[in-house]
Amino acid sequence: MSRPVVKALWGAAVLVLVAGCSSGGTGERPGTAPPTTVSAPPSSRSSPSAPPSEGRVSVAGTLTEGLKSPWGLAELPGGDLLVSSRDERTITRVDGRTGAKTPLGEVPGVVPGGEGGLLGLAVRDGWVYAYLTAASDNRIVRMRYGGGEGDRLGPPEPVLTGIPKGFVHNGGRIAFGPDGMLYAGTGETGRTGLAQDRASLGGKILRMTPEGGPAPGNPFPGSVVYSYGHRNVQGLAWDPAGRLWAAEFGQNTWDELNLVEPGRNYGWPEAEGRAGRSGFVDPVAQWPTSEASPSGIAYARGAIWMAGLRGERLWRVPLSGAERSGDPEAFLTGEYGRLRTVVAAGGDRLWLVTSETDTRGTPGPGDDRILRLEVR
Repeated sequence: MSRPVVKALWGAAVLVLVAGCSSGGTGERPGTAPPTTVSAPPSSRSSPSAPPSEGRVSVAGTLTEGLKSPWGLAELPGGDLLVSSRDERTITRVDGRTGAKTPLGEVPGVVPGGEGGLLGLAVRDGWVYAYLTAASDNRIVRMRYGGGEGDRLGPPEPVLTGIPKGFVHNGGRIAFGPDGMLYAGTGETGRTGLAQDRASLGGKILRMTPEGGPAPGNPFPGSVVYSYGHRNVQGLAWDPAGRLWAAEFGQNTWDELNLVEPGRNYGWPEAEGRAGRSGFVDPVAQWPTSEASPSGIAYARGAIWMAGLRGERLWRVPLSGAERSGDPEAFLTGEYGRLRTVVAAGGDRLWLVTSETDTRGTPGPGDDRILRLEVR
């Protein structure tokens, strides 16, 4: 497969919608901690007109390359990026203009294995949040960064512990929503019954305060569970009206893009893809697993953009409000290999992270890399 490297550099301020990974620590906070006072989830508001039925993607350049098992991506104030390495357990700062890399060190408590390790990242108010696989569970931690510390991460503090872990299906995406709450996509670790068990944190989308307590307005009192019946959620993004979209892996038949609403059941393992069954929410779009295996998603220019791992392509799903306004389109098919994370960078720009060094790809010279995209 051809994976060209474009050397031109391009300056941009980055707006990151997805990230997250966790590390170990003491003073664990259970998933049923009392809530604090913050705003409720946003309600749907009026939506802009539908985007063009046909999109466009161009690769404006390569920001940086030579990354090992990159997974999460998050923006710092000023436009630099943080990227996590799933298997090396490290976080690296990447200059948003030059691509120069500064290692920030290893996150304590990460135990990589299979699809687990140091996963999603998010940044807020001087904290770096991380979703990670520890010895006993998946968890979310946060670390102080910046200020007088320079390029040093503080010790990890637990935010939420007790998320089930497995060799596969660990979820791992975290992001702050427009309501200021922290959201996390989890997997059912191959134990399908966890997805329908509302007492379990596996196979869910979680919504919590920045400190890890159940967010006010959550559908199940005293719980961080926001939606359930998911197999393995690795993509979270919001549109301008505050609607939450999520991508998740199917098993053998259909991968899904879902419009997520609080308290709803998304069907797994009773349903995969569109089932038309009472009590389950059907996806807005679905793909054969060979064409997608979706990881990160982002919203830009009236569409959801979805990175495909096994499918080795970037999908565009045009939206009109809460509905799909056209057929999904595929771009960059096979050009850069497996695609892990896509992040909105403002206007018509996206960051795209490749994933050829995750043990399932075929690494070439320069892998893995962060690409600059221009889209419409």
